[in-house]
Amino acid sequence: MNEVQKQLTQALWRIYHRPQKLIPWAYGGNLPWNDPEFSRRMLREHLDESHAAATRTTPERQHQLAWLKTKLGLQPGQRFLDLTCGPGLYAVPLAQFGCQITGVDFGPASLAYARELAEREGVTTTCQFIEQDIRTWLVEQATERKYDAAAILYGQLAVFPRHEAEMILAQTARLLKPGARLCLELLNPDRVDKKNNTWWFTDETGLWGDGPFLHLGERFWDADNRTSIERFQVLHLETGQMDEVVLCDTTYTPSEMLAMLQNAGFAQVDVYPAWDHLPIYDSQEWLVYVAQRGE
Repeated sequence: MNEVQKQLTQALWRIYHRPQKLIPWAYGGNLPWNDPEFSRRMLREHLDESHAAATRTTPERQHQLAWLKTKLGLQPGQRFLDLTCGPGLYAVPLAQFGCQITGVDFGPASLAYARELAEREGVTTTCQFIEQDIRTWLVEQATERKYDAAAILYGQLAVFPRHEAEMILAQTARLLKPGARLCLELLNPDRVDKKNNTWWFTDETGLWGDGPFLHLGERFWDADNRTSIERFQVLHLETGQMDEVVLCDTTYTPSEMLAMLQNAGFAQVDVYPAWDHLPIYDSQEWLVYVAQRGE
């Protein structure tokens, strides 16, 4: 038995002996966004217009951007905060519209692309992209009431535990001017799959690797915490290496999120089911909150 076969055998035994009950957030609970190789592969998925698994297609984003300009009351010259900005696919068009952009993310490949995109579109002077965990960045900000609008899109608030999500909302509110608005996109809890299931597939390129691999996935619903837990185990068949990632997604009812936003300092909150019926392929899966900062 060669070394690769030994490693594959060991990986299979690890899978066989894996814990059957997962505790939310006990294993990190998030994708390895800041791993350079994972970040590079995720960027590839972001830019792949054949699907909308990582971000929306260009026509869908154009509808969203027009909607955001209206609902957030955006005007040229205003300061816009894009938290978990990814490769700048929303931030740079808003900079072209005339906004001054601060984008925060900790995926190195995505941030590099955002800076390149800003340079290509001639908006580097109005775009600042910061490679940092938004939790750390928000706490470190001393300036209050600086931004005219902010956004946390594509369900990214849900990948944090509830107490961290509360902190993120409160710190974001602190940075917004009175009357400024936050757009928050979260999965509709009525549409979340609450059944346990498993799946597998093989591939030779994709988010999980760039050589032949076997992907084994499991999904669990933790009713007590209203959290889905996904465990991804990826066997790289040429090397025998196995990667394991556990992803947690918190589900919020509209009443719970309304209370969280109000506690964070937002005075008025409007909820738009199904992305306000914009022509987005999975619009029915989402609720969009627009929260206005109090005085």
